[in-house]
Parts: sequence; structure tokens; C-alpha cells
Amino acid sequence: MAKSRLNHETRRNDWTEAMKYALSLYRKDDLAVIGAIILSCLFFIAIFAYQIAPYPQDAYVSHFQNRLLPPSPTHLFGTDEAGRDLLSRIIIGARISLPMAFLIVLTSIMFGMPLGLIAGMMDGKIESVIMKLADIWIAVPSLVFALAVSAILGPSLTNSVVAIAFSAWPWHARFIRAEVWHIKQETYIEAAESIGANKLYIAVKEALPNALTPYIVKITTDLGYAILLLATLGFLGLGAQTPIPEWGTIAGEGRAFLPNSWWISTIPGIFIFLAVLAFNVVGDGLRNVLGIEEI
Repeated sequence: MAKSRLNHETRRNDWTEAMKYALSLYRKDDLAVIGAIILSCLFFIAIFAYQIAPYPQDAYVSHFQNRLLPPSPTHLFGTDEAGRDLLSRIIIGARISLPMAFLIVLTSIMFGMPLGLIAGMMDGKIESVIMKLADIWIAVPSLVFALAVSAILGPSLTNSVVAIAFSAWPWHARFIRAEVWHIKQETYIEAAESIGANKLYIAVKEALPNALTPYIVKITTDLGYAILLLATLGFLGLGAQTPIPEWGTIAGEGRAFLPNSWWISTIPGIFIFLAVLAFNVVGDGLRNVLGIEEI
């Protein structure tokens, strides 16, 4: 019993030291630190949106008497075409854009990861069918696929999330398949096979855990791409529909009022840029810390 506690304490100390070392490496990357700060601020805004927003009711309620007011002390980011406070809509929009990006990536993982794992572990026809299907899917650009699906199903936030998620699964499948294929060459996989471990055990207990480290970096950068695609569909009118304060939708609504009411499109665009940039530089920082080659 005492020996078991000692081993547990040793593992915990090793894990603590590894985390301290990783954090020290991450802090040396100034751009990655800035990205982490930006993401922390955006998550804080999303969590406490209704407490932070100066006019939380303006996320959905129109006030036409305040239509197209420029930035001022009363409305720091101005108002939109319906007189709604733009700062409040952008703050509350963080509760839409960020969670929807996570939902998109999670859905892609749910479909792509198992297929990639199967393709990596299995040889012959099963691997060939999965990879050929992924190649055919990838031949259609993600944005074009998402536009087509959104146009067919109808413009809405739900349909845009579905369209983007199903456009991305082949990239996850290909990534996991490639990682698992390399892991299969390792001696510990051969050792597991030699003692009679089946493919399911090896896939779940050996291959997948070792593929997760580089996969986390990919997921981080994919979150930024998901926000960008979601905003693109919203900007084109095929995503979230007014009055839902999704960042791309807000920017798209302001197109008709450029250049005079520039703030309606410009300020949401800045937030989209910051979110995408932050996810990408955080991903780059994680890649450097973990010593992973360019994905």
C-alpha cells in the first residue's frame, strides 16, 4: 500500500515538473502568449456577456430612433441599422461564435476520428474505401461545400454548423490515419501484437493516446478556421439570420451602409480577425512546446 502511494506521488511530481517545463517554454513565445491572453478575454466576454454588455436587451430588440449612430460615449461602437447597440451585440455574439466553433470541430471529430482510426489500423479494402471517400470529399473546397449545403437546407445557424462540420471530417480522418500509421511502426505496438492484443485494444489503448498530442494542436487551429467559415456564411446571408448577433451576420448587415456607417461591418470583422489569429498563434505555440513538426 505504501509502495502504491509512493508510485502515485512520483508520477504526480513528474507530471507537475513536465507542466512547469511546458509553461516555461510557452512563455518564451511572445506571440503565443498574446494569443492566449486574447482567447482568455474572449472566453471571459462570452461567459459573462449579459453582465458586461451595456445594453443586453439590444442584442435582439430594435430601437429605430437610435438608427446608425456613430461611435460615442453612449454607444462606444455605435448602433446598427435597427438602432441596436453594436458593442452589446458583439459581446453577446461571442456566446454564439465561440461555442458554435467548438460544436463544429467536435462534430467533425466525432465522424473523422473513428474513421481515421479504422483506416489506420486496418489494411486492404476498408482503408482504401475510407481514404478514397475522404479524398473525394476533400476535392470539394470546404467553403464551397458549406455554401452548397446551407443553400440547399436553407439559411440558418444550425444548418451552417452542420454544413461546416461535415465539410471538415475528411481532414480529421486523414490526420488520425497518418498518425496511427506511423505509430504502428513502433516497437511497443509490435510487442502488444506479439502477446495477442486485438486491433481494437491496440487502437484505443495504444495508438489513439499517442496520436492525441499532435491532434490537439490541429484542433486548436481548426477552431479558428471554424469561426472564419461560420462568419463567412453569416456575412453572405447563408448562416445565422438577423437578429441573431453572430459576428459574420452583423458584418454582413453593415455592407449596405458602407462606407458612411463603417463601424457596423468593420468592428465585428476586427473581432473575427482577433479570434482566428489567437487560435492560430496558440496552436503554433503548442506545436513548439510539444516539439511537433508542421501539421
